[in-house]
Amino acid sequence: MSVEEGSHTLPDETELYTKTWKSEGSPKAILALVHGFSDHCNAYYDLFPTLASNGIEVRAFDQRGWGRSFKGRKDRGNSGGTALVLSDLHSFLRAIPVPPNVPLFVMGHSMGGGEVLNYVLHPDSPYNQSTARPQLAGVLCYSPLIALDPATRPMAFTVIMGRLVARVLPKWQRYSPLDGSLICRDEQVVKDYTSDELCHNTGTLEQLAGMLDRGIWLEKLKEEDLKNTEVLPMWFGHGNGDRITSWDATKKLASVLEKKGDVTFVTYEGGYHRVHMDPGETREQFSKDVSDWVLKQASTYSQPQPEAEPQPVPE
Repeated sequence: MSVEEGSHTLPDETELYTKTWKSEGSPKAILALVHGFSDHCNAYYDLFPTLASNGIEVRAFDQRGWGRSFKGRKDRGNSGGTALVLSDLHSFLRAIPVPPNVPLFVMGHSMGGGEVLNYVLHPDSPYNQSTARPQLAGVLCYSPLIALDPATRPMAFTVIMGRLVARVLPKWQRYSPLDGSLICRDEQVVKDYTSDELCHNTGTLEQLAGMLDRGIWLEKLKEEDLKNTEVLPMWFGHGNGDRITSWDATKKLASVLEKKGDVTFVTYEGGYHRVHMDPGETREQFSKDVSDWVLKQASTYSQPQPEAEPQPVPE
């Protein structure tokens, strides 16, 4: 296993920090990771090296305004609205060099999970609007932000006022700290999180409103809304002890999607928001579940053939 750092330049010349965990030899699959709110791609401990040791190459990036992709205080959380967030994801995925017959998967954690779901399901997403879209073999959603748990959900009045001010001052920054004790059941992980300067807990009003709007759209999604949408194979993993994002909301959405496609839902009993670093056997089981599902999907993957060019009609 080898690790490479790099960068990805977006269409507006913004540079994103990237990191790749490569497997030995040719990968059996490639997994792109989209991190969550106040997080970054170097905070996932041994999850990515474990996947790489199983033949799954992991490609991750720090989103605009987060981790090592922000340059100064004014850039903190300044990731833009949903259109820009999904455009950035689209650009990153399309730039991944995928060898022939190697399947590409995308995985989103927390806020990133909500982004990934909007990316593949929303009709206005660049994935569903562009002809030059990445050939995804499946989607993994880990503790996705569909709805916030009541323990961390802001008051309705706060949300309403935030939306109103965001229309006038979209770039206004708001410090919105997560309760570190709810991140994980491992005390060292909590200490690491609360002392990590890259986890700055700051979003712009535009970013915060967009994040909540993406969740609201997913929460209201019904089977009839997906009649013209291809539902890729999906894997959901969520701890039912999560008090940041709602296990109930994830389970409900998975139940809607399984009527349209191949959906796996895994509950981690008592698991907190970062199940991959919960103590005991939970973290090992999480890595195994992700790896097993990806490799199972990869074993039956058949690369889509390009559409044939239309032939001229003889005169």
